[in-house]
Amino acid sequence: MTAQTAIAPRQVLVDLIPSTKATAWVRDVVLVASGAGLVGASAQIAIPLPGITPVPLVLTTLTVLLLGAAYGPARAAATMGLYLVAGIAGVPWFSEGAAGMSIVTLGYVIGFLVAATVVGALARRGGDRTLMKTAGIMVVGNLAIYGFGVPYLVLATGMGWADGVVQGAALFVVSDLIKLVVASAMLPATWALVKRFRG
Repeated sequence: MTAQTAIAPRQVLVDLIPSTKATAWVRDVVLVASGAGLVGASAQIAIPLPGITPVPLVLTTLTVLLLGAAYGPARAAATMGLYLVAGIAGVPWFSEGAAGMSIVTLGYVIGFLVAATVVGALARRGGDRTLMKTAGIMVVGNLAIYGFGVPYLVLATGMGWADGVVQGAALFVVSDLIKLVVASAMLPATWALVKRFRG
């Protein structure tokens, strides 16, 4: 069997973890729980920007998009759904140890759920196998996060739309581009290693 035929075209990375039909659900439960924990941990790596924006600079977006691509849509949705619901219920794992529905950045967490699911669906179609395709799905994921985060920020704070776009998106374009480059390099490189190992 060649490397090309060893990996099905509609697989994502975690599909390559060995399991039987009987143990696949155990694998997925562990992945979802650990993935939510990883997102929560990465949310604590935050740099507040007081006086500039109420939105901190966080590592979470990179974690969410990488998990989405590695997990595929169903597991990614379950992971981010768990993160969102548990955080609203009181688990202090939103950025800077926050929890509940009163945070002005809750729209970004909702965006994480959408972005991870969309990126996972695109990855299942092979969108994470090359540098350019991966960059494309990461851009889509980032836009989904902004698409929910910015409107929620505007409504929660009462700021104008222009300020919302600046404080909720424009300030983070450079850092998100850096994350995009990292993700675009990591995912195809991982697939290349998998193919070499299986070949």
